[in-house]
Amino acid sequence: MALRHLLTGNGLSLARHARRHANGIFAAPSPGRVVDPVIGRVQKARAVVGALTTFLLISVYGVDGGWSAVFEDGFTKVFLAPLVLILVGPLVIAGFIWYAPPQHRPALRSRLRYPLKAIGWYLGIPIGAVGAVLLLLGLSKVLEGIFVIQAVIFLAVLIAGIPLLIWTASFLFFASGAAARYAFNTADVHAALPAVLTAVLVWVLNVAQLGDGLPKGPVIVQIAAFLGGPLSVTAVSYWELHVLRTRYGVRVRG
Repeated sequence: MALRHLLTGNGLSLARHARRHANGIFAAPSPGRVVDPVIGRVQKARAVVGALTTFLLISVYGVDGGWSAVFEDGFTKVFLAPLVLILVGPLVIAGFIWYAPPQHRPALRSRLRYPLKAIGWYLGIPIGAVGAVLLLLGLSKVLEGIFVIQAVIFLAVLIAGIPLLIWTASFLFFASGAAARYAFNTADVHAALPAVLTAVLVWVLNVAQLGDGLPKGPVIVQIAAFLGGPLSVTAVSYWELHVLRTRYGVRVRG
């Protein structure tokens, strides 16, 4: 991270710099990632249709907590999705590698360093930034009574610490979306892994937040609202695997 952005950047420039950094880690092109514009358009179309459907259902039937609960639920999922991937992802990846032909497993295991590196950035940057500020504050408390040193520490927190926390919060927000979308760069392990992980992720999130934000309408509407999202995401992921197999020769057991 450039020190200049911390010392001279305002909130907007810090957010832009954090976004570029997050995209550079989680959304940068890589040899293992298949970028198909048709797949991208279908994913965006599904997201738009899903959002419009949710808006329509809630507008007609309402929801407990109102729109504030809906926005809070969506904001929570932005940060919850990467954490679920970190917890559930290793099990899915282990099963994926076990399902692959034995002769391919060593190569797949050797590529695990790429998602592990991405996870390290995702967890390490916030922990390091918050830890550094807390360390300075703790040091100030220990040296209480030594005015000159306390003043220097206070200025350091004010000039560098607060901008660092703003940058870190912005990074975490943008990195969470990119990490969930690209499944922590697991395409570098196998091009089909992000689609598999996305399908698993959406079901785990749905179960973890069972009943949150469902419309108040008839039971059939609630069931459709609860299952519509994960079923549609799973369908798109299955279709993506089909495209990867037929158009690019990417096979789970190939």
